[in-house]
Amino acid sequence: MEALVAGKKAFAYTAAHAIDPARPTIVFLHGAGLDHSWWGLQSRYFGYHGRNVLAADLPGHGRSEGPPLAGIEAMADWVMALMDAAGVAKAAVVGHSMGALIALECAARHPARVTGIALIGVAYPMKVSDAFLEAAQANDHAAYDMETIWGHAAQVPLAGNPSPGMWMYGDTLARLARLASGVLHCDLSACNAYAGGLESAAKVRCPAQFVLGSRDVMTPPKSAQALAAAIAGARSTLIAPSGHSLMSEAPDATLEALIAWAKPLS
Repeated sequence: MEALVAGKKAFAYTAAHAIDPARPTIVFLHGAGLDHSWWGLQSRYFGYHGRNVLAADLPGHGRSEGPPLAGIEAMADWVMALMDAAGVAKAAVVGHSMGALIALECAARHPARVTGIALIGVAYPMKVSDAFLEAAQANDHAAYDMETIWGHAAQVPLAGNPSPGMWMYGDTLARLARLASGVLHCDLSACNAYAGGLESAAKVRCPAQFVLGSRDVMTPPKSAQALAAAIAGARSTLIAPSGHSLMSEAPDATLEALIAWAKPLS
């Protein structure tokens, strides 16, 4: 689906289905430097099991026009504008990493429009190392290497993974290589600067599900504890031995957690 949002072309994958007003909707939000394709399995599943899906390309990513947005709060407001353009009044929101912070802000800033949130691979604060930020600012390929290597548990890409034939490192590097100059640095800076997490968490009134990787070194599970504690009734699922890239490292377990979370949502 293509639509105009704030005068710019925006793209969201809909699982090849038109938006049906009679169906509940799930919005999927990708992490820093990525795009809607990160949600291939999850978006297709829900799109073919009774839900509308909007797997968004945030501004400056994938097929959405730039420039990228500089703050998590601005990204959350953009998501609401995308929903307006799609004719969606309410939705559940799933986010990974940076996308999880955006999902949190969506629920806090627009409670009447968000029916539930699922936060995958999240931490608060989501601090980014100086070396990572500097490499991204210089458009140094080392930034892509850092995101790729730190983004996976060391042993998961080697063997025995439920995604046979998938080269996880190569797949992530190929996605990052499509980025325009400056986009990754903008995303990382937004994560690093985000300071309203606990206040926003306290405002969440919808069902909240955390999905965390037991061997995530980018957003360690312990770094999500304060955020989860601040959301009334939040539930957490710890997936072993996944790292940060749960959708590819542990696709079945991640999908099962989302199915259980989404089942009671309307």
